[in-house]
Amino acid sequence: MMEHDLPLWAQVLVAGLVLAGAIVALLGSMGLLRLKSYFERVHSPSIIATMACWLIMHATWIYFSMQGQGLSVQALLIAVFVAVTVPITTIFLMRAALLRSRRAGQDVPPTLSSIVLNEPVEHPDA
Repeated sequence: MMEHDLPLWAQVLVAGLVLAGAIVALLGSMGLLRLKSYFERVHSPSIIATMACWLIMHATWIYFSMQGQGLSVQALLIAVFVAVTVPITTIFLMRAALLRSRRAGQDVPPTLSSIVLNEPVEHPDA
């Protein structure tokens, strides 16, 4: 066995994790095509970014750690950054879309805030 070869169990585990991550990413991408409204579609990218990222991160971590260069934590740092930023970004995008839809007079759930008005905004250009 050469210095850079992985044991068979590690090769199978890495291949399985990468394949599972690719399948999750594919299913999430298909959700973007299948779902109709923005409010339905916003969930697919968050599934892709979290679940698929974590599966591929584990495969990367195992692969590079088994190369004999010590514990590889760069992939873990990337996955943690993605796991922290994706939900925050999704929340901000959803709130902006809800505010815009409310102002346009579309049928969306009412706000719980006493600051945001639920009435459509009259534009002076109209």
